[in-house]
Amino acid sequence: MAKASIPVYDICTIDQRSQKDLLIERFGAYLHKHYQNLHLPHRHSFFHLVLFTSGRGTHTIDFEQFTVKPMQIYFMVPGQVHSWHFEKGVDGFIVHFNEALFSSFLHNSRYLDQFSFFSGNATAGVCQLPQALQPQVVALFEGMLAELATTNAQHIDIIRLKLLELFITIDRNCGGKKASSVPRQKQMLLRNFQQLIDQHFRTIRLPKEYADLLYVTPNHLNALCQDLLGKTAGELIRDRILLEAKRLLTNASMTVTEIAYDLNFQDNSYFNRFFKKNAGVTPEAFRQTFLNQIN
Repeated sequence: MAKASIPVYDICTIDQRSQKDLLIERFGAYLHKHYQNLHLPHRHSFFHLVLFTSGRGTHTIDFEQFTVKPMQIYFMVPGQVHSWHFEKGVDGFIVHFNEALFSSFLHNSRYLDQFSFFSGNATAGVCQLPQALQPQVVALFEGMLAELATTNAQHIDIIRLKLLELFITIDRNCGGKKASSVPRQKQMLLRNFQQLIDQHFRTIRLPKEYADLLYVTPNHLNALCQDLLGKTAGELIRDRILLEAKRLLTNASMTVTEIAYDLNFQDNSYFNRFFKKNAGVTPEAFRQTFLNQIN
């Protein structure tokens, strides 16, 4: 396998003192120890969330840049490309956790799939907390830190419960359409479609094929996507292919031809046309811009 041009970190790689499936820390202290390396683009093998309580700067998730603001929280899933650039005075809370933290705790091993901020969509993973919600969310992070400092045998379970309360609280108060206003059947159908895209985007490209897998008509699937996300089913498939192409282009050792083959394009010229049409630049130009940013 070609050597990646950006690192992939697991929890213990970042901090050997952390527990295998969990790291919780004040963000200012975390940055003081790790910023020299982690402001460069990197990936995580774990779930990751940060609440900013002060400071300014930018953070970039899967090539989308966001302005850091106090009382902003963001979520990431394994595999996303991420970097940050801060001015002085940034603080808050950071949590890293592996999937096993909840899969070994909940009967429903896919419980986290219901939350849009864990969908892998960069924009859906960022939330500006309403003022009324801020004290409650800060208290949850403070409570997790306090539990982590205890020797109580059940402290990890308490942290799990506080994290779940945090996820549900954010899900109820952030995002576009409120989950409560969308029938659960529609939510599940959309999530199942997104999961199928993640699994099969290299080989299945047509909305009709996904509709068949979901036992719905293509028109129904398309209407659902437009209603809930404002995009067609075909656009969601295209966006996932484009995102993976961008991620692969961060691997300096893979040629564009190899990436086109990996993504199951018929030939290199077809891939180049697809990428330029949807990204606005050629694959080589995108790669060069990215490499210039990290060097």
